[in-house]
Amino acid sequence: MNQTRREHLRTLSAAMAAVACSGWARAAAPAPAGWLLVTNKGDRTLSIVDPASNKQIATIAEEGVTGHELATSLDGKRVFVPIYSDTGVGKKGADGQLIRVIDLEKRAIVDTIDFGKGVRPHCPVICRKTGLLYVTTELEQSVTIIDPATLKILGSVPTGEDQSHMLAVTRDGRRGYTANVAAGNVSVLDLEEKKLLKKIPIAKMTQRISLSVDDRYAFTSDQFEGRMAVIDTAANEVKQWITLPDIAYGTAPSPDGKLLIAALININEVALIDLATMKVTTTVKVPKAPQEVLVRPDGAVAYVSCDASKQIAVISLPEGKLETLIDVGTTADGLAWAAS
Repeated sequence: MNQTRREHLRTLSAAMAAVACSGWARAAAPAPAGWLLVTNKGDRTLSIVDPASNKQIATIAEEGVTGHELATSLDGKRVFVPIYSDTGVGKKGADGQLIRVIDLEKRAIVDTIDFGKGVRPHCPVICRKTGLLYVTTELEQSVTIIDPATLKILGSVPTGEDQSHMLAVTRDGRRGYTANVAAGNVSVLDLEEKKLLKKIPIAKMTQRISLSVDDRYAFTSDQFEGRMAVIDTAANEVKQWITLPDIAYGTAPSPDGKLLIAALININEVALIDLATMKVTTTVKVPKAPQEVLVRPDGAVAYVSCDASKQIAVISLPEGKLETLIDVGTTADGLAWAAS
């Protein structure tokens, strides 16, 4: 090795050591045991992603017009994928009537819940407290309650609006909140008594919805202005607005309750919002059309589906830096975590 080469390597090593000592370089947190799951609307498949390697390791056909969202069973062994439609919310197209039940070990559909008619089932949520599966059934203006063990429909709760597209459920299973797209409001549901409690006006149009980890706040975004409504769930009223760089789609809180991560669909960015100040602190550039956000259970990273690029952006938290991109299927959208 010549002198110039040796000097170059010594300089490079010294620089790397200095960066490491300065605190800017740190090893990525090891992923907890489990799988990242993705629904690919264009391919009509479910992707299984290894979070350790950030690689797609398998796909499973959904055998339906297409599934947009998904939920995993509490034991992490099964996935529930409502077969929604071949089109978007409020648009003409096929009216799905099925929920596919997928076994992750067998990597196959093992059962199907059939509503018997087109209801456009969309956003599924499994509550850890009640163990029940709740799913929005748009064409019936309702949320349907299902026993995930027996796959029996137990009843439904009226939302009072068309296009009750997305659902958030409190951790005690008592309340549900649906974002009603075209109506621009949020329905507050008593899931135990199976009744509509209130509609909260938001904007001309709203879209997705999430809850803070302590259930004190629900978050949903105006689809015409860069602002997010913060709903006080004790009063069931809009408490304040968070100013955003552009309109937001999917949101998710960090497990420690400090951050809310929001996908800014039109400007291809992800915003990190400090929930103590209700202000955006950082934005991160991601591939085109970010849709949904899932924060890993350990809180180390946020996954963001970017449907126009067939990729999932992996963002380190709390720094708000893009770590890598995961290649998945066409029109990637819904995200879920399956513990193993």
